[in-house]
Amino acid sequence: MAEKNVRGMRVAIVVTDDFEQVELTEPKKALQEAGATTTIIAPKSGRVQGMNHDEKADTFLVDLTLGQADPREFDAVVLPGGALNADALRVDEKAQEFVRTMDRQGKPLAVICHGPWLLVSAGLVKGRKLTSYHTIRDDICNAGATWEDREVIRDRNWVSSRQPKDLPAFNREMIALFAELRTQAEEQRVGVG
Repeated sequence: MAEKNVRGMRVAIVVTDDFEQVELTEPKKALQEAGATTTIIAPKSGRVQGMNHDEKADTFLVDLTLGQADPREFDAVVLPGGALNADALRVDEKAQEFVRTMDRQGKPLAVICHGPWLLVSAGLVKGRKLTSYHTIRDDICNAGATWEDREVIRDRNWVSSRQPKDLPAFNREMIALFAELRTQAEEQRVGVG
């Protein structure tokens, strides 16, 4: 089964305060159950605040700061949403460079809800096809991407979803994409060597 090919993958989850908690916890759980290792990365050390829509939820320990995290040490990245989280991350130069480096290396990227704001500000969405929370549709289209109102969209090394109710489809497609790209990378390494 392809999903087994995520075993041992190192997945960065990039957030800051006021992220939508379920958009971190559910993908993290799905990845860990499939055998991947997840690392919470944030602009600052300590803990980050999760949200349940507009209510404070739990806090989570930051494993690495963006200043400490090296994208070359990760196989994939997950970008949870939450409007305040995404709005703060989109102007963080280290967050922008982290996702640019991951994308340049062709590594898989999973993004949900308001998370694409970081990709817009990092200059990555032009010519791409994705979905998001409906309120940032114009931002995505104005940056040159094609936006569709679907629960999940896969485009090359990206998978995107709209909101928490799409998490079952998002998690399924995220794991499938991560496994497929890992298999392709391994086949290329073997074919070259």
